[in-house]
Amino acid sequence: MVPKIFCFLQFFTLFTVTFASTEEATALLKWKATFQNQNNSLLASWRLSVGACTDWYGVICFNGQINRLNITNAGVIGTLHDFPFSSLPFLEYVDLSMNQLSGINELGSLKNLNDLKLSSNQISGSIPMTLGDLTELKFLYLHSNQLSGPIPSELGNLKNLNDLELCDNQLTGSIPITLGDLTELKILWLYSNQLSGLIPRELGNLKNLTDMELFQNKLSGSIPISLGDLTELKILYLHSNQLSSLIPVEIGKMKSLEVLALQSNNLSGPIPITLGDLTELESLHLYSNQLSGPIPRELGNLKNLSDLELQENQLTGPIPASFGNLRKLQFCHLPDHLCQDGKLENFTVASNKLTGPIPRSLSKCSSFKWVRFNNNSFTGNLSEAFGIYPELLFIDLSDNDFHGELSSNWGKCKKLIDLRVARNNISGSIPLEIGNVKGLLGLDLSLNHLIGQIPKEFGKLTSLLNLSNNKFGQKIPKEIGRITQLNVLDLSYNLLVGDIPPQLANLKVLVNLNLSHNGLFGRIPQELESLTGLQDVTLSYNELEGPIPNNMAFINASLEGNKGLCGNVAGLQPCERPSSMVKKHSMTKGCKLTLITILPAMGALVLLCVFIGVLFMCNKRRRVREVERRDGDGWLSISMLDGKELYRDILNATEEFDAKFCIGRGGHGSVYKVNLPSLGNIAVKRLHSSFQNTHPKSFINEVRALTGIKHRNIVNLYGYCSKAQHSLLVYEYVERGSLASILSNEVESKILDWLKRVNIIKGVAYALSYMHQDCSPPIVHRDISSSNVLLGSEYEARVADFGLAKILNPDSSNCTTLAGTYGYVAPELAYTMKVTQMCDVYSFGVLSLEIVKGKHLGEYITVLANSLTIDSEHLSDLLDERLPYPEDRVKDILVFIIKLACSCLLETPKSRPTMHFISHKLSSMDARPPIHQRNPYVMRAI
Repeated sequence: MVPKIFCFLQFFTLFTVTFASTEEATALLKWKATFQNQNNSLLASWRLSVGACTDWYGVICFNGQINRLNITNAGVIGTLHDFPFSSLPFLEYVDLSMNQLSGINELGSLKNLNDLKLSSNQISGSIPMTLGDLTELKFLYLHSNQLSGPIPSELGNLKNLNDLELCDNQLTGSIPITLGDLTELKILWLYSNQLSGLIPRELGNLKNLTDMELFQNKLSGSIPISLGDLTELKILYLHSNQLSSLIPVEIGKMKSLEVLALQSNNLSGPIPITLGDLTELESLHLYSNQLSGPIPRELGNLKNLSDLELQENQLTGPIPASFGNLRKLQFCHLPDHLCQDGKLENFTVASNKLTGPIPRSLSKCSSFKWVRFNNNSFTGNLSEAFGIYPELLFIDLSDNDFHGELSSNWGKCKKLIDLRVARNNISGSIPLEIGNVKGLLGLDLSLNHLIGQIPKEFGKLTSLLNLSNNKFGQKIPKEIGRITQLNVLDLSYNLLVGDIPPQLANLKVLVNLNLSHNGLFGRIPQELESLTGLQDVTLSYNELEGPIPNNMAFINASLEGNKGLCGNVAGLQPCERPSSMVKKHSMTKGCKLTLITILPAMGALVLLCVFIGVLFMCNKRRRVREVERRDGDGWLSISMLDGKELYRDILNATEEFDAKFCIGRGGHGSVYKVNLPSLGNIAVKRLHSSFQNTHPKSFINEVRALTGIKHRNIVNLYGYCSKAQHSLLVYEYVERGSLASILSNEVESKILDWLKRVNIIKGVAYALSYMHQDCSPPIVHRDISSSNVLLGSEYEARVADFGLAKILNPDSSNCTTLAGTYGYVAPELAYTMKVTQMCDVYSFGVLSLEIVKGKHLGEYITVLANSLTIDSEHLSDLLDERLPYPEDRVKDILVFIIKLACSCLLETPKSRPTMHFISHKLSSMDARPPIHQRNPYVMRAI
């Protein structure tokens, strides 16, 4: 009897569990049926024919009930409105993050829930108050969505909560004081919202808190002194708000603090000396406030400090000598526990009112990497103030009152990338050793009292060079022509003499050339015509003569103040042709003889020209008829166009590709603007015959890739012909031409305002994301550059020129020859030759920075690849100076874009973000002002 009862109970339990799990599975399938992408491969296992508890992706059961659901980053496109929360009462863990889910409903029925992670979706609306009923909840992740409205005060009921992340949304209102009841909380992330009002003093009750981040909101008032009670706190981010008043001295009690960021507020008064008690502090950011008074010497106690940024305040007095305690000693003969091991790498005090000499103790801070002393009133002998810094990358000493000479020690800073000492009182000559710093990309010594000659050793350098407003004499060294990556050469306002070296024609990426206000003489080398990338040339006030180079930059150059320049340019005399050997009075005497001899010859020549012209036209028509007589084989086209007829129309409309219709030339062919009755304006790319003959597979790959691409940010292909006399690709015509040409035009570039530029960056990101994510197989462009981005009538971005595109199989090695536009190619291609989507990501990063700056950044890109810290001062260096400084809302977006672009430049490809991630982040940004502030006429344009 007992065994029968036992078997019955087993059967009953099994039946009940099976029925329950089947009911839960059915509820999940009903939710899946609402997805927009029904063919999601990861969720293919979700079907009733297999066990939900054993074989369903992302589903884990306990005692036959669905207990955990984890489908993070599964590519789900759907809504949470239909999620069966009430049918899954035993859920303890839910992770639906990194999908494309929208909507949200009541969640109060999940009484057993410990973890709820819905981050990185498209959830909008307000946070449900019923979340306050989930009293077992320990982790609540709603960040990176589109949530709006206030934070419910009911969240204060979640007494077991360890981690609350609501950041990166559009939440408004004040921070509820009830959050101070979450005494188990360790992480509180509310940053990147629109929260306003005061920081509640009740947050000082969160004694277990280790990480509090409230930055990028609209919080106002003072910093509560109660925050000093958070003795376990390691990270405190309050920057980019509207906080005012003093920095509380009580912050000095937060002994565990490692990062303190209070920058970009309205804080005033002195820096508290109690900050010197935060001995665990590694990063201290107080810049862009209204702080005043001296820098406390107590900050020299922060032996773990690696990042100290105090710029853009009203600080006065000298730099404390105690900062020498933050140095890292290279040699120490004492026991290890007595040796100092400072870590200070980033030290910035720029744009204050600091005075006095630089402490000699700083000359031994061998850990320095990024240092800014610029825009103060520092004094002293520069040659005695600084030592040898083996790790130094960047130092700016500009706009001070330093005197003395440049030390040869700068030449021993072997990792130095950028040295700026402009606008001081430096004298003497430039040490030859500086020319031995091979990695030096930026050098600005302008507006000093330097003399002597420009060292020939500078030919070893690689990029920017500004030596203007000094007293350099003698000739321009021809060795400068070896600086093949030079972008800017400014030698103006010196005492230079002699010719302009023709070797400057080797500077193929030169953008700005300024040699004005010197004593240069002779002719401008005609070799400089080849510098097609030049945008701005200033040669005024020299003694130059002769014709100017036939180059647009020289035609538009500043040339006044020279004695004998000529050319077909306003303000210059036309150049004289070589004089005749015959004197004027002899010409009169022989006039009749000349007429008798020449007129018959001219008549014969005219008849000959007419005859040749007739033959040419007949031959031209004959060739067109020959083309028309060809059969249909080889005439390939798409979009319902007849390939043979299309080819004939193009040939006639371009007069057999006459040069006057050509609007651009590239590495694979020339582009012509053609007007056809059937299509209107189109762009025809005529491929070089050598390309078709030697790269037939590349041509076919290009065609196949383009025929499958339809996207509003990608140039459409209308048709093609691959076997005729010419190989043609027929595209839609994009009105405004290339982004490169517009950025290089002083007038048009100013029309390209910040909003348009942000939208162009977005458009390129959307195009690449489509190619990488939505094309099957995925496509890598491989040649993203400003020349290959066209702009439509409303300045919308259209990615073009897929001449180097490859269709990738996900598992293939994709090894190929190195190709692409110089300056945009990912570094790994140079040694791996492996093409991946990350190559496009790198190029996108370079392009984004170029759009923001208005020009390519050259080798300075390598500097940014190692830095994601962009403050106001860094931002100014990266913005196009031709545009007005952006308002706060747009500035924040530009900072975000620059940081995102820098992450694209990381040396390790796997560390770069995907274009899908980038486009998702950019799509959530809106650079436009709030609706109530917008001009109605501007709204129509947007």
